[in-house]
Amino acid sequence: MQLARITLTGIAAALAATLSMAAVPARAMAETNAGRIKPRDDKPFVAVPVATFDEPWAIAFLPDGRMLITEKPGRMYLVDPRGRKTPVAGVPKVAYGGQNGLLDVAVAPDQAATHAIYFTYMEPGPGGSSLALARATLDTAGGSAALRDLRVLWRQAPKGSGGQPGGIIAFAPDGRHLFLTSGDRMRPDTAQDPDQALGKVLRLNLDGSTPPDNPWSSQGGVRAQTWTTGHRNPYGLAFAPDGRLWMDEMGPKGGDELNLIVRGRNYGWPIVSNGDNYNGTPIPRHATHPEFEAPVIYWTPVIAPAGLAFYTGSLFPQWQGSAFIGGLRARALARITFDDHGGATEADLWDMGNRIRDVAVAPDGALWVIEDGGDGRLLRLTPRKP
Repeated sequence: MQLARITLTGIAAALAATLSMAAVPARAMAETNAGRIKPRDDKPFVAVPVATFDEPWAIAFLPDGRMLITEKPGRMYLVDPRGRKTPVAGVPKVAYGGQNGLLDVAVAPDQAATHAIYFTYMEPGPGGSSLALARATLDTAGGSAALRDLRVLWRQAPKGSGGQPGGIIAFAPDGRHLFLTSGDRMRPDTAQDPDQALGKVLRLNLDGSTPPDNPWSSQGGVRAQTWTTGHRNPYGLAFAPDGRLWMDEMGPKGGDELNLIVRGRNYGWPIVSNGDNYNGTPIPRHATHPEFEAPVIYWTPVIAPAGLAFYTGSLFPQWQGSAFIGGLRARALARITFDDHGGATEADLWDMGNRIRDVAVAPDGALWVIEDGGDGRLLRLTPRKP
């Protein structure tokens, strides 16, 4: 990975940007390091392999129990609970390589009526690639599957190089807005540049337009679309049952984060982190800059958090309201519990034996996870019988 270098000029510019964007004071929050917790082998569930994929990236369940699964090289599949795969035609060409490619997929809030889905990918073009958000109709007539009426709703500009794309989609509980993570593309200073859509969480209307009640909507452009800023590589985003929005993101050398996402806040990257640069140079800790929002949980050593999903099913009633996070570096699945005041605790960390890229909850209450890599397995998790 590229070194996260911070220059004096970059810090000065970032601080100026922070002052210009900050609309509310940062909220004090106790930070907990869960990085020393070791994965457990005694899993309370049975993991049954259902299918395998080539560099799978995301899982999204349709109302009928089938799921959509993306593969980073640029393929999408419609998959039934038994693992039978139907290729989805009409996926646009993606810029594939390293951390880039076809990324997240999400089912529209009105999917039962419109058959609409949303997905993100790295769009190739002059100068490199950039994150794109698209909407399409999923046509499953005649036993096949295809994307129709595809429209790109939003794209980051200008195009360039680098990994760490972000690209996670989450729909607001009211079904009227979507939130989108955009990573810093290994260009750390962009996370504090209010005019670049990198290192941000964006809030858009379902048609890609800008909501008039965003924090900086009157400023236009990227600023108007921005919900929070100062992020590095966000790979998990989900609303809790109580309506709070949570996000996990990868830190540099140390300092993976679980953040409570609050309107208008700045989360500090690259000015602060609970990790350091890959070349060994230190980064100031969150506690030294209380104007920035600190993570609720951080991991040093890192777990490389990926997919994030909240459990609301019936098969594991004891886990109602818990969140599950896939660990790439940790090769594990984490369970997070929450209190009523915006606090969180890592309650469990299970050794899965492989890198876990994404996690989802099926309509029947089963947990599903997918492994990273060339032969990534799709696993269905159900309670282990006594």
